[in-house]
Amino acid sequence: MSYRKRTAALASAAALAGSVVWMAAPVARAEVVDVNYQCKTPIGDKSAVSPIDIKGVESGGGYRITMSWQKGVSSSPVELGKGAMTPSATIALGGADGGTLSVTGPANDAAIPANTPIKISDLSGTYTPKKSGEVTFTAGVLTIKALGTTTTCTPTNDPGPSLTLDVRAAGGDGTTGSAQGSGSGSRSDTGGGLAQTGPEDSAVALGTLGGTVLLAGAAGALWLTRRHQGARAGR
Repeated sequence: MSYRKRTAALASAAALAGSVVWMAAPVARAEVVDVNYQCKTPIGDKSAVSPIDIKGVESGGGYRITMSWQKGVSSSPVELGKGAMTPSATIALGGADGGTLSVTGPANDAAIPANTPIKISDLSGTYTPKKSGEVTFTAGVLTIKALGTTTTCTPTNDPGPSLTLDVRAAGGDGTTGSAQGSGSGSRSDTGGGLAQTGPEDSAVALGTLGGTVLLAGAAGALWLTRRHQGARAGR
């Protein structure tokens, strides 16, 4: 292969490598979705609409999933003292995966006055992909336990996904994801916009890697050019 052809091939390979690395970056899409909850309470049925935000951040071999309510859901005819109410919920998985993800949170950190909307703390859990591909996360059933009673709130408006992640299974393909719930003591400020997610941060990092590969290829081409010119001058 001639010198010029070798140089062109090296530069093309470097550019292609950068493009492939960038295209391989995972994709995440998030949006706040209004969910119409119908709640079965000890004193009768109640309803409330709350915007739901679900965030996903890469954590080890899985994703830390956090579900947030922007408005209160249901209410109590009596005051709920500090620590009297404990929430939990499910998130429906769709797309490449299926089943549900359980998320949990801490008890209320302040008293909730009677006949006022119950503010739900952020609920979180860990999702471990069993299959690779796009997985959707949609608000499911909310459960509120307080003073020995249980209130169940079910979405009735067929809400769309609040989060879509392009995930990669750690090993082999399966049929469902696994979850481990854990509490979150503070509420995130969604700001009504798109959530910051781990996969987007990974995309930036991989894009930087692709640029580094491209620069390395260009440097190699320049070195070959100077070497070739030096060889010709020495003849």
